[in-house]
Amino acid sequence: MISIIIPTYQHGDSLKECLDAIYAQSYTDFEVIVVNDGSTDNTANLLKEYKNPINAIYQENSGANSARNRGYREAKGEYLLFCDADLIANPEMLVKMKNALKNNPEAAYSYCDFMWGIKAFKLFPFSAEELKTKNYIHTTSLIRRELFPGFDESVERLQDWDLWLTMMESGRIGTYIPETLFTVKPRKSGMSGWLPSVAYKIPWKKLGIKIKRLETFREAEEIIRKKHSLN
Repeated sequence: MISIIIPTYQHGDSLKECLDAIYAQSYTDFEVIVVNDGSTDNTANLLKEYKNPINAIYQENSGANSARNRGYREAKGEYLLFCDADLIANPEMLVKMKNALKNNPEAAYSYCDFMWGIKAFKLFPFSAEELKTKNYIHTTSLIRRELFPGFDESVERLQDWDLWLTMMESGRIGTYIPETLFTVKPRKSGMSGWLPSVAYKIPWKKLGIKIKRLETFREAEEIIRKKHSLN
């Protein structure tokens, strides 16, 4: 069984579409755990009224990693899939991710290409050297439960990069599926964000320009680099 864990905070506008896509999967041996991380919107009512079975958990707002770990502790499946509430899964996502692990027993998790709005993110086969230089694997990957180390709740950003680096340091690798299996819906706030890659290459500070999102990203990146002793 696959345990699908959805941490959600103020995602009442997108959660139903996320859940509907999960229940439209061709693979049906799964459970859904939604951790409502202190939402004050219509999330609680949506979960009560949703027609398909959900293990709905409420906790005071504690952050995405706390919500993910709470869901993990409740999970009963052999596999874990962390799915943000603004994500729409392709109907074949679960079966293809599971088959990838079945066909690659040395891999601890399987990951794929994805869309972020209209932007396509085409990834590549697992590379430890590439992973040390950049965060290229999305949180929504299928993980073998017995190899999952938990999310570091002190890490507030780039949690996925931190997770894959932690697993890599224990000899765990991923297997790549060269297909687009889900879409992330952009929103002004929340767990998802993206800027064109060229934005990170321009020397904004030398130009006397401050871009808050870039500065926040650089600070988060430095925290991860120091934790994992990356140059």
